[in-house]
Amino acid sequence: MGLSGRKEKILQAVVDGYINSCEPISSAEIKERHLPALSTATIRNELAALEEMGYLVQPHTSAGRIPTAEAYRLYVERLMPKRKLTRSELKTVKRYFNRKITELDDILKSTAKVISEITNLTSVAYAQDINDAVIQNIKIVKLTDTTALVIIVTSLGILKDATLSLGANVDDEYCRTTGEFMTSVLANRSVSEVIKPNHFIKQVKKEYAQVFKTVLKILKSYSHEEMISDIVLEGSAKILEQPEYANLQKAKAMLELLDAKEELVPVLKNNDDMNLSIKIGKDNEIREGMPECAIVTASYSVNGVNIGQAGVIGPIRMDYPKVISVLDYIGKTINMLPEHAGETYAGDESRSEDELRDDEE
Repeated sequence: MGLSGRKEKILQAVVDGYINSCEPISSAEIKERHLPALSTATIRNELAALEEMGYLVQPHTSAGRIPTAEAYRLYVERLMPKRKLTRSELKTVKRYFNRKITELDDILKSTAKVISEITNLTSVAYAQDINDAVIQNIKIVKLTDTTALVIIVTSLGILKDATLSLGANVDDEYCRTTGEFMTSVLANRSVSEVIKPNHFIKQVKKEYAQVFKTVLKILKSYSHEEMISDIVLEGSAKILEQPEYANLQKAKAMLELLDAKEELVPVLKNNDDMNLSIKIGKDNEIREGMPECAIVTASYSVNGVNIGQAGVIGPIRMDYPKVISVLDYIGKTINMLPEHAGETYAGDESRSEDELRDDEE
């Protein structure tokens, strides 16, 4: 059975009001703040009908109504208003990304931090499985007479750099030829192919063996099997600031969920090529006894290449318009990051804040 336009407006008023107050919403409040043209009797009748339909519950007889998980699902699908980021929020995003940022680790950590700061929720970021990433270039940069920096550039950008101790005097020419050799052997091959390198061993000259082992170690650290420990969580303690988790048992269940990172992987991964994933209540019961919560994540790309997912975990009573707006704007910002190391993202610094706000629409 579909909802009439009046029922939708009343349901939206209840959800918006409950998101803001975390208190049951009464018919008098709906009339005063949202629908002054309707009588309280009419609103009460519609609230009762919405309760019968499973969208609302009444904690006790004299109380107002609160939304169910089903109400939130309908809200995010059809009813929620569009939300613009404030100038202060836009500046916060710029502060995190208006600098040289090339490594995948840095991008994910910055993304998680800025999401948590703006939404005041626990944020999470998860790197795309890099097994299918293609190696493009390997650079060896001399640091001292006995150490060098290893930089691996893939189709996902720079994964990581590592300091290599060579134990002997090296010059710039050795670093250049080593990088060229490693690139000639490994370029245009996927990470999954390289981390099982039995057939590469014979191609690696003795003088390059130590560098090869370092490259292999870096790539293996980013393979899917190792990435669970690299899920980035920010603002875990913010869970405790939510009224829903004032109950000790509920708070404990949520903190245990955040601690069990391996159980977050299935719900964070978007297998349907979705840019935005919203899982509410039972949608994300990936194990028996999982606490009621909502998980909103977005897929992020740099120069059109998917690098992973990031979003928030929190109560189903979260400010979805704000969360979705934040994730969307950060996605646009990340996709404008430079493709190559050493470039600095200007963050639209020459543009006015009003233009940035227009982008967010």
